[in-house]
Amino acid sequence: MNKQYFAKIIAKDVQSLQIISACCSKAKIKISDIKYLKKNKIFLFSMRRISKEDKINKEINSICKFEYVDMVKSINIDQKNLDRILELITIEPFKMNQNYNITLLFKNNEIITLNTEIIEATLEDQNK
Repeated sequence: MNKQYFAKIIAKDVQSLQIISACCSKAKIKISDIKYLKKNKIFLFSMRRISKEDKINKEINSICKFEYVDMVKSINIDQKNLDRILELITIEPFKMNQNYNITLLFKNNEIITLNTEIIEATLEDQNK
């Protein structure tokens, strides 16, 4: 019997965020699938990623969500080009005074930086 597992990883510290980063490495993200809900302090994006949790290496849809985000900055990303696909390389948190800068580093030196007081991230696989 072939079981399908849908991952849900919750990160509340640097180490668990590194697990999410490893799972999302090489994920493809369409610019139109990136959202910052300023009022709710939520930053999220939908992506196509290669499942690294099993040996099959199949593509799955996942959503990565960051909560308690005070500010979002992007560098070298044309936000008007909604069909453009970014390829995520890594997610790196940096402690700055009392806050964290969480950097999403994409291919071609494209960057999104999230400013947040705490690390609260979720990676959740979606059904087909």
